[in-house]
Amino acid sequence: MRLSIRVELDYHFPAAADVLLAIEAAQLPDQLLLEDLLTVGGAGPLRPIAGEDGIGRRTWLTAEGKLCAAYRATVDVGRPAPALDRLAAVPLRDLPAEVVPYLWPSRYCEADRFEAFVERHFGGLEGGAGVRAMAEWIQSEIDYVAGSSDATTSAVDSFVARQGVCRDHAHLLASFARAAGIPARLVSAYAWRLDPPDFHAVVEVWLDGAWHLIDPTGRAPLEGLVRIAVGRDATDIAFMTIFGEAEMVRQSVKVTRVGE
Repeated sequence: MRLSIRVELDYHFPAAADVLLAIEAAQLPDQLLLEDLLTVGGAGPLRPIAGEDGIGRRTWLTAEGKLCAAYRATVDVGRPAPALDRLAAVPLRDLPAEVVPYLWPSRYCEADRFEAFVERHFGGLEGGAGVRAMAEWIQSEIDYVAGSSDATTSAVDSFVARQGVCRDHAHLLASFARAAGIPARLVSAYAWRLDPPDFHAVVEVWLDGAWHLIDPTGRAPLEGLVRIAVGRDATDIAFMTIFGEAEMVRQSVKVTRVGE
């Protein structure tokens, strides 16, 4: 599948601030960047750095006053979709070193606080079957409500409130999986057929020796996801981290299938 990505960001900075931007699609074996271009107006020199786990890249810049950023990309996505139920959990002692940190609790994924719940509700299921059951529970029990959470909302907060947006659903699934001994990381992505269009948060779980995508909101088809960044939780995958203050003037994300 070939997808076209178009992003427009228009922000106002009342005072000079450092910004870490992460909106460029990652070049990966199952998503081929045919072309992409990031342009930024109203900012100081751009300095790209590697993303978490070497996936994608972030860009440092300094902004003051009006900041306009535009990103254009064409991406071929060819992702096989193995049956999640057939994927086995990897014994903890066999996990690669780089995967181990995704077992641990993090700022927004308090996995240790869900251990009893996960054992009670999903203890009879293993590997991918357990992860699927967790995602289905989240879809049925956690309402998707725009504006119902903010940058401080954690998985525990969403669990208690029984509502949230995509990042909250992703935090919950990552927390549940980690509580069950399955490494899980958050993923920021562009999502085809997501309504309304926006930056999307999903999850990758480590099963059968590889990372596998799952969308705990069920709002976007997996074959139409284009990954941007990965990390422990929303801290690591934010599309814009601002070390100061800023006001959003306008923001637009469009993902379309080429040829539609």
